[in-house]
Amino acid sequence: MKTMLKKILPALMLVSVLTLQAAAAESRVGTIDLRKVFDNYWKRQQAEAALKERGTAMDKELKGFMADYNKTKEEYTKLMASAQDQSKTQDERDKAKTAAESKLLEIKTSENTIRTYEENAKDQLDSQKKRMRDSLLQDIQTAINAKAKVSGYVLVIDTAADSFNQTPVVLYSTGENDMTDAILAQLNAGAPPPAAADAPKDSDKKADKK
Repeated sequence: MKTMLKKILPALMLVSVLTLQAAAAESRVGTIDLRKVFDNYWKRQQAEAALKERGTAMDKELKGFMADYNKTKEEYTKLMASAQDQSKTQDERDKAKTAAESKLLEIKTSENTIRTYEENAKDQLDSQKKRMRDSLLQDIQTAINAKAKVSGYVLVIDTAADSFNQTPVVLYSTGENDMTDAILAQLNAGAPPPAAADAPKDSDKKADKK
């Protein structure tokens, strides 16, 4: 019995090793440049345009607050000058002083409003930017998962990733199973047609005919 075991065990170990080697050989690893996909995804440009538009609207509103604030400061300065003008009667100076004190309160209120608006605007833009980024990454992740399953990949590695020390995580890749272009093509297949503004105008068509 012991003699048989001595003969069988090495054979079983050899089969196990060969099986593991075969499984490893059959395992497929895909790669993708996630940064390239993210940067060239058409929805990213759309998201950035929306953020820029929102930021421009907030800047315009802030400029309106600043204009009112500066106007109130000018009025306060004039009232203070009037309150100290000795050519005016005491009653006129007292009225100007009271009005100046009221304007000072408006200035402080305006300062608080501007400060609060700036803080809220920043938070809103940051939150919107994060939501858009998460949404784009979710689209990309879904596309990668589907492609990986169809291609039989057991793992997909981001070749653009950096380590904690800001060094490349992937030091070498043949690029044989790179999914970057395929994923980009799939994602950008849903891009809308060029804007109507980019299309030739009727006047241009008439000019061409002439």
